[in-house]
Amino acid sequence: MGTIPVKAEENLEANVEAGNGRFVRVIVADTQAIFRAGLRKVFALEDDIRVVGQAETLAQAQSAVKKFSCDVVIFEAALAPNPVEAVVQLLRENPQVRLVVVTPGADEELTLDLFRRGVHGIVSREVEPELLVECLRKVAKGETWLDSQGIHWVLEAYRNQNNRPAGSRPKVQLTPKESLIVSCVTQGMKNKEIALRVGTTEQVVRTICARCTTSSV
Repeated sequence: MGTIPVKAEENLEANVEAGNGRFVRVIVADTQAIFRAGLRKVFALEDDIRVVGQAETLAQAQSAVKKFSCDVVIFEAALAPNPVEAVVQLLRENPQVRLVVVTPGADEELTLDLFRRGVHGIVSREVEPELLVECLRKVAKGETWLDSQGIHWVLEAYRNQNNRPAGSRPKVQLTPKESLIVSCVTQGMKNKEIALRVGTTEQVVRTICARCTTSSV
């Protein structure tokens, strides 16, 4: 149960650290062996991505994150009965790690819940390999990754906060800076671009986006 089913992770990780250039170090946590094997083949074709560990259970995923230095964890939602609680715990215990959650399909409620809990990327099981590779690169740089449907859900959640009936949870009043950040998000700007334009940090941008989606639930 506690074994991480990966061969020669220590050697692989040492090569990543010793090599020239910057590698995106990835842990693949997924219940399906064929999916893990497929991702390893996909990433093996990329010069800047290395798989340093893998897991097939939640316990193994938690162990792998503690054992191996990594930049991004690809985390299948099905690893846990409550994936939201699982990722919250994982991020709390490993704040330096960035999480990309793989969902079984389009799920608005799960996407919004994961996004406002600090997940850095959300992709569906059917994601194209080249898009997943791009996702990892963006997330490793500190950006957030959502597909067009996910972006639509997040923006709608923000807009719908203004349509709450009387007596519901009070609306969140945005400051001018917060309003500018939300406006930049609707224009498709990346967190880093928004932070530079507004004069703040990427973490503040993520926090404000999460605040807006939380207020709509």
